[in-house]
Amino acid sequence: MLPRKLLTFSLFIFFFFFSISHCFIFDFPSFSLRNLTLLGDSYLRNGVVGLTRELGVPASSSGSVIYNNPVRFLDQESNVTASFTTRFSFSIGNVNPASFGDGLAFFLSGDNQTLGSPGGYLGLVNSSQLTKNRFVAVEFDTRQDLHFADPDGNHVGLDLDSLVSVKTANAGLAGVNLKCGNVITAWVDYRHEEKKLEVFLSYSSFKPETALLAVGIDLSEFLQEFMFVGFSGSTEGSTELHCIESWSFQTFGFRDSRPRIRPHNVNSVYSVPFKPPIPAAESGDNRHRSKNLRLGLGIAIPSFFCALLALLGLFAAKKLKRGNRKQRVLKTDVKAAGPRQFTYKELRIATKGFNAGRIIGNGAFGTVYKAVFPNSGNVAAVKRSKHEGKTEFVAELSIIAGLRHKNLVQLQGWCIDKDELLLVYEFMANGSLDKVLYKESEQKNPLKWCHRYNIALGLASVLTYLHQECEQQVIHRDIKTSNIMLDSGYNPRLGDFGLARLMDHDKSPVSTLTAGTMGYLAPEYLQYGTATEKTDVFSYGVVILEVACGRRPIEKEGVNLVDWVWRLHSFGRIIDAADKRLCGEFKEEEMKKLLVVGLSCANPDGHERPSMRRVLQILNNEAEALDVPRVKPTLTFSNSLPLSIDDIFSDVEEGGGQEVQKQEDCLEIKLEDSSFSSSISSNMPNLQLSVGGIFSEDEDCRSPLKIKLDSFEQHSFPRYDDA
Repeated sequence: MLPRKLLTFSLFIFFFFFSISHCFIFDFPSFSLRNLTLLGDSYLRNGVVGLTRELGVPASSSGSVIYNNPVRFLDQESNVTASFTTRFSFSIGNVNPASFGDGLAFFLSGDNQTLGSPGGYLGLVNSSQLTKNRFVAVEFDTRQDLHFADPDGNHVGLDLDSLVSVKTANAGLAGVNLKCGNVITAWVDYRHEEKKLEVFLSYSSFKPETALLAVGIDLSEFLQEFMFVGFSGSTEGSTELHCIESWSFQTFGFRDSRPRIRPHNVNSVYSVPFKPPIPAAESGDNRHRSKNLRLGLGIAIPSFFCALLALLGLFAAKKLKRGNRKQRVLKTDVKAAGPRQFTYKELRIATKGFNAGRIIGNGAFGTVYKAVFPNSGNVAAVKRSKHEGKTEFVAELSIIAGLRHKNLVQLQGWCIDKDELLLVYEFMANGSLDKVLYKESEQKNPLKWCHRYNIALGLASVLTYLHQECEQQVIHRDIKTSNIMLDSGYNPRLGDFGLARLMDHDKSPVSTLTAGTMGYLAPEYLQYGTATEKTDVFSYGVVILEVACGRRPIEKEGVNLVDWVWRLHSFGRIIDAADKRLCGEFKEEEMKKLLVVGLSCANPDGHERPSMRRVLQILNNEAEALDVPRVKPTLTFSNSLPLSIDDIFSDVEEGGGQEVQKQEDCLEIKLEDSSFSSSISSNMPNLQLSVGGIFSEDEDCRSPLKIKLDSFEQHSFPRYDDA
């Protein structure tokens, strides 16, 4: 008797080859014009299909994208109806959030040429010929149209030959706002044996356990033998944008094996089982020999395939047992990750053996290489993690794999092989924000203001998603300009989730070892090691001050960035903080808004910082900016810090570029910059401090930091872990 795993494997192979000839499958991780037909205002840009026109003024628009080849759904002779499943990711954004409507739809239709009308018709049908088209559609509607009995402006519905839905469900029940602009993943499953259609909806790439919309329905009376599949979208007097980012589709359930003539343009993935021709009549011995031959072949061929399957299963089982135990443990931790698994050979070839000339970035936990895959010509970024960074590797993979947002660097795959830990991300043409903001600006024109404001807006959007719209709250813990990538249009993409943590929305945060980058860390995080969404808000504030001012949070000379901007704010001259390289080419109102929001987020008191949703509303002119005090607030902490005086003495001494003198009752540190002393002074109110160079009229005035202690045993200092 075969072992259970081998038997399972053999049965899987058998049923796979048995059923593949009876199903139709395609998968588009991104789109090209090769297999698609675009109608109306739809367009293709950077592998994403837009269904409606992208205009800054309200307009009416409709468009469709249709898979080129018809799909068989019904066998009219045997009355066999196919089941199907589809998964797609889409986003519905808006240039002007106040101007919304109407939505998009996934459809099955016998017509691949008629363009539907805009507005509430969703591009599905022509308003003058409502009964002409027969279709099955799932609508994602963003406007309440009473003409079609819409329940609200945020619902999903099943439409059968009519825009009055058979059944609807509010998308809010799945925690989804259809018109928020974030990437949303939908699953539509129809099981003909159960006579049931279900729709699932989520911001993540993991399918929810419970369907948002479930309809008991027999679709056989609405389906034709061959139908086209696709999407349509429409607007009417709005600026709403409808984009389809990825799409997979599959039919299954046909059991008949009769040959069938099919249309000339049906995709070759669909295949009809082959039945050999009937041989001419034979007589006598020939007929007897032919019968014996057929009998022998009928026994030998199945036996051969069974033996082959058994050998393949045995070989696969032995190969699995020879796998490295550590790799199996790691793979178990990341088995839920949606992206594909690459082989080490693929990535080694794509990076030319991880050639130093292909390095495009370095981080605390690894090196990033540019990869060009020779077969497809696709370009990606491969992060090669350090061996001691296994925890960060698993954390990054398990978290980022379940996230989908237009301002996130999308994970394409991973590899655990030959003691290598590799992550494959989409390639960002313009590199990291810090490189564009500083290094490249020294050689050419500085980053334009319109791009800078868009970066602040996009980063606020993705942090709102991470903090408030994910099933579990995601705390990034390492937001900085080097972890923000820019695509070809200078749109921001947040990356590097090696330090990120997942938290339940209703749970209190847990203290951890302080990690991150100096200059971006919130005071309370240094003090207690407790990361919350407000510590990310602080880091965001520092980043947008960098973007507006064009200077680093910690300069080799002068005060730190937050103190410098706050000082100008106290003098009523906050606009003077604007990047001088812009030469005044910016909107003054937007510049002031960005600087004030930056200070609000970088408030030392975490309770006074706004949420990222409030920040997004302010930048979108949907809410008033917060009042920022003229004088920077100070804090008092009562708890001791996690690092002792002997540890800080040792760490600072090994830090390089800093002089340390330990006297009988005083620790004197001469600093390269003032940020360290600034953090100490704001976080150590119980210590007697003599701090120079933190804040003075003469920014070049510098003196050592002197810390007067009553007793070394009674005080401790924060650990500065510069990742």
